[in-house]
Amino acid sequence: MIYTVTFNPSIDYIVSVEDLKLGYVNRTSAELMFPGGKGINVSMVLSNLGIENTAFGFLAGFTGESVQNMLEANGVNADFIKVKEGTTRINVKIRAQQESEINGMGPAIDEQDIKALYEKLGKLKDGDILVLAGSIQIGRASCRERCRSRWSPY
Repeated sequence: MIYTVTFNPSIDYIVSVEDLKLGYVNRTSAELMFPGGKGINVSMVLSNLGIENTAFGFLAGFTGESVQNMLEANGVNADFIKVKEGTTRINVKIRAQQESEINGMGPAIDEQDIKALYEKLGKLKDGDILVLAGSIQIGRASCRERCRSRWSPY
């Protein structure tokens, strides 16, 4: 089984604007929404290829519920830890004359959330593949480093 971990998932909200003018009200000509985050992207590709996998990570609030629903609708087995405070981030991608991005911060994860992730990772078996992908907020770097040192051969 392949497992992916996305430490800081998102809703990627992609808007197209014909002629973006800063300081003015701009109207979109197209809008798309996708579940985002590097590990989630890996899970989506694997699912599209018909390869069974499970996505792990941290979700919070109504945006986290939306990510969970979008993943399930796309055939991804999503087994995320529900963080008590905050919301899963929203990243705004602006397609205009020049492309720009505004990426949200996401919720803070506490020690209990990290322990819950360790419990999930502790159930992996020989032959399972674990993909740790993406970045996390500075305050959460210790979680990423502990997971990498424990689970990565690199």
